[in-house]
Amino acid sequence: MQKKVRANPLNAALVHGALVIYTLIALFPVFVIVINSFKSRKAIFRDPLDLPNADTFSLVGYNTVFKQGDFFLYFQNSMIVTVASLFFILLFGAMAAFALSEYRFRGNTLMGLYLALGIMIPIRIGTVAILEMMVATGLVNTLWALILVYTAQGLPLAVFILSEFMRQVSNDLKNAGRIDGLSEYTIFFRLVLPLVRPALATVAVFNMIPIWNDLWFPLILAPSDETKTLTLGSQVFIGQFVTDWNAVLAALSMAILPVLALYVIFSRQLIRGITMGAVK
Repeated sequence: MQKKVRANPLNAALVHGALVIYTLIALFPVFVIVINSFKSRKAIFRDPLDLPNADTFSLVGYNTVFKQGDFFLYFQNSMIVTVASLFFILLFGAMAAFALSEYRFRGNTLMGLYLALGIMIPIRIGTVAILEMMVATGLVNTLWALILVYTAQGLPLAVFILSEFMRQVSNDLKNAGRIDGLSEYTIFFRLVLPLVRPALATVAVFNMIPIWNDLWFPLILAPSDETKTLTLGSQVFIGQFVTDWNAVLAALSMAILPVLALYVIFSRQLIRGITMGAVK
């Protein structure tokens, strides 16, 4: 007879308190950036932690962002690149993980290790070769160049995480689908993917922030005004001798909002994906 274990209220309160403290610490830099984006330049340096008041409140940073740069175009480019890259990372990563976890063939382990090498070897090491490939294919100053690079960058981690989760999917469920006449694609999309949604959300969050905040590849592969991302577009306010801190903080504040929104959407699945299997 199994003995029921009651949750300790004290432990639950400690865990809840720790999560609240961690959240406050993590959000504090965001809070500082946002409040200073609504203050004058003098107030930013004089009292950076104070809330804006009648004397220090200013929208000069936001006015500068909307007048000097095409903020909405940069925002649109960042959204297209991030969403498209995440779609291809999850699609191709899930397919490769399903093949490695479901089908046993000679070289299965070596193939998994080969795909995992991308986690240990930074893709930026091959920047020169990547740039030459993009020039040869005519993809420089296009959003497709960024999408392809970010997809290649995120696939190793996606395959590594998703393959472990897919091995836990019941074989009886998949075999029952095969007996009913379902194709392998139907089994993959209708049976397997819904069961690994927490893992998909985890992979999406881990790849979303580096893609959204990246400056290296947009500066090298897509520096034109038509293809600038939000992070690259914000650099126009940072000069060698003078920096418009009001505009920089305003641009950063607006750039943070989509990431926070996507994080909130995926947060529940993210926590389930991280903790799945840790507690029985």
